[in-house]
Amino acid sequence: MVALETAETAGMTAGMAIDVQAVSHGFDLHGAPLPVLDGVELRVEPGELVALLGPSGCGKSTLLRLVAGLEPPGRGRILADGRPIAGPDPSRVVVFQDPTLYPWRTVRDNVALGLEARGLLRSQGHRVDKALALVGLAGFEKAYPHQLSGGMAQRAALARALVNDPRLLILDEPLGKLDSLTRLAMQSELVDLWRRAGFTGLLVTHDIEEALFMATRVIVFSGRPARIKADLPVDRPYPRHRGDPVLTELRHRILDLLGLAETW
Repeated sequence: MVALETAETAGMTAGMAIDVQAVSHGFDLHGAPLPVLDGVELRVEPGELVALLGPSGCGKSTLLRLVAGLEPPGRGRILADGRPIAGPDPSRVVVFQDPTLYPWRTVRDNVALGLEARGLLRSQGHRVDKALALVGLAGFEKAYPHQLSGGMAQRAALARALVNDPRLLILDEPLGKLDSLTRLAMQSELVDLWRRAGFTGLLVTHDIEEALFMATRVIVFSGRPARIKADLPVDRPYPRHRGDPVLTELRHRILDLLGLAETW
């Protein structure tokens, strides 16, 4: 990983503010309405890294899709820096659980896709090399996806997102398919990337420890249709230690909110 001045030490942030205002949303399921989000209100400050936790299928990923502009909310509105989100934008980039790299393209060519699609590759191709260095893949530019480990493939997907200099990185369980040791390493690397670049982060995860290790705040949702049950600041310095008693106490509180306290 390249050593860069962090946004914290520079006293600045490149992140955007997100306002989710009274958002309700649902889908049509075989002709019957399926409510998914119910009156969600959420403010994310520029440069925050906010984790969303809740039962499987409660609507967390749906909220990410709305923030990304992939579809409009059924009711309410979502603002980016005070302006309504009307559709996708390169300043708001999604990283999914599956890296979805094109197998016939090299790592460099996969990372360059965004710039290529926008007609910027010729003039701004240096950003590809910068993004690859930032995620620790310098030297793997000519490799193909099948030659990468799971962690390296996810780093390539992150580089593909970062090459656009996003102000909001939307992370939908990006580490969910990695083995446990790689996942722990990638958690630290993601935190390092966020602190260096200063973007705003929205992270969906089912891993409570992951949320507490990485995020500045943890939002706990109810079951579907999702409502916010708790908004918990994680007021601990970075780098964090997994045995921190404050994080342990927050973990027990979240388990209680999720109805799982008696099982642990």
